[in-house]
Amino acid sequence: MASLPLFYHNQPLSANAMLQLDEDTAKHIVQVLRMQVGEALRVTNGNGDVADAVITDAAKKRCAVTLTNVTHHEPAKHKLHLAVAFTKNTSRNEWLLEKATELGVCSIIPLMAARSEKERVRAERWTGILISAMMQSQQYYLPVLAAPTKFADVLNQYKDVPQKLVGHCIDEVPRLQLTKAMLAAKETIVLIGPEGDFTAEEVKLCADNGYVGVTMASQRLRTETAAMNVCAYFNTINNEGN
Repeated sequence: MASLPLFYHNQPLSANAMLQLDEDTAKHIVQVLRMQVGEALRVTNGNGDVADAVITDAAKKRCAVTLTNVTHHEPAKHKLHLAVAFTKNTSRNEWLLEKATELGVCSIIPLMAARSEKERVRAERWTGILISAMMQSQQYYLPVLAAPTKFADVLNQYKDVPQKLVGHCIDEVPRLQLTKAMLAAKETIVLIGPEGDFTAEEVKLCADNGYVGVTMASQRLRTETAAMNVCAYFNTINNEGN
């Protein structure tokens, strides 16, 4: 049996409550999917709650649902925080946001490194991409999209994360293969540098703060490719056997 379509509503969910969905969601349900009163769907608030619901009112720009029951799903035991220096290529950045969400990343931090491009974070649009990817991949937790954060502040804010890795291309500085450095069952933060790579000073600062340098391939990877490699490998080693 096909699963019910899933929609996002950024408010608390409670059984027997009636919700008026936002206009964009209502238009998609009524005009695109052509769903009608009495049909069933699901709603998540992106905080682990998912509700079964029935449409009770449907118009071109309006849709109300009544929640029949609410289930809470516990978050993943092991979280991945991805701090990445975005490029000036908007489409590549948005592709990364979508795919990282599909792979279950916990938070995404736009990293302001010494060689970062001055890419403007489009918070509203980017959040919409995260929401769409969460629903498409049938997940119930929306990744946290942080504000652009300075390099030193990231090191400080995530200092207590047990597994800390930094990807860089400086051959003179010791690095481990990602597959050897990244261990399963640990909350993890990974720093991915800009297209010009981290500076030697930034890499040293990482090492001083307990980060392990990693390499991912014999090829030189683009920023978003390296970030995706990290997300995919973390997802794989923490979901083996599930």
